[in-house]
Amino acid sequence: MKKLTFSQKCYKLLKKIPKGKVSTYKWIAEKLNTKAYQAVGNAIHKNKNLMIIPCYKVINNNGCLGGYSKGINKKIKLLKNEGIEIKNNKIDLKKYEWFSG
Repeated sequence: MKKLTFSQKCYKLLKKIPKGKVSTYKWIAEKLNTKAYQAVGNAIHKNKNLMIIPCYKVINNNGCLGGYSKGINKKIKLLKNEGIEIKNNKIDLKKYEWFSG
């Protein structure tokens, strides 16, 4: 069995985030037993399969949106399409954060 790369492990977790929920770079890193939050961000930034791997669902630990390869306006649109409320470019993690996986 082929060992997954760090990026592939990130993507596997991302695909589990349900509709209407978000996760954080920190949570993903912790699930991968690392504190390399930036490495998670780099892996997500390199994602070439945006339709299958929903990297727009990953936000900063303080609820701020962070970046998105297709631009912040596209990220906002995708999140709002899933029913996620955004106020002052922030998401209420108590309401929308996903902790499973």
